[in-house]
Amino acid sequence: MQKLEAITWERLAERTAGHLDERDTGGDRLRVAVDGAPAAGTGRLAGLLADALRLRGRSVLTVSAEGFLRPASLRFEHGRQDVDSYLGGWYDTAALWREVFGPLDPGGTGRVLPDLWDPVTDRASRSPYVQLPPDGVLILHGPLLLGHWFPFDFTAHIALSPAALARRTDESEHWTLPAFARYEAETGPAEAADTLIRADDPRRPAWTGLPGPPR
Repeated sequence: MQKLEAITWERLAERTAGHLDERDTGGDRLRVAVDGAPAAGTGRLAGLLADALRLRGRSVLTVSAEGFLRPASLRFEHGRQDVDSYLGGWYDTAALWREVFGPLDPGGTGRVLPDLWDPVTDRASRSPYVQLPPDGVLILHGPLLLGHWFPFDFTAHIALSPAALARRTDESEHWTLPAFARYEAETGPAEAADTLIRADDPRRPAWTGLPGPPR
């Protein structure tokens, strides 16, 4: 069992930012994941981490996986509550590779599309590209991010117990709970992530700390 240390969200973000800032990347851009179910509130930690990195003088681009949902006609092809579709077909991983990760490869242009699809209007978002300079940091946050071979340099997983996840998930979205149970069993995000954060009580997170010396 992994040993957990109580911490505040602000201190967690500050310590993680320090860890990332100390990495010698040779000028390459860092790619960071904040993974967790919607109920885990990955956007909050992503925002705090971005602020902490900017205070250290780093350029940061925060991207939500929700901006890369596929069109409703594809997401709901097998029904609006199909667990298999949610796990493997809701998020446009090909577009993330093309528009986010490809440009951030060593020697890449750094020209990133921050979102592709507006799930509210179910139309292309038409957002302009953003230039992330060398030594900048991408923070991608959202659910089901691990297990796609995305080239992350650092990953954090915000975990909720099944009871906490059910309690904090809107009743209309309870059909997604089996999907997250399968994600846990098949992908093992708690073990795969560089840092595990337990947040059953969102006011009192605990984490496993940071990995070894920065590479």
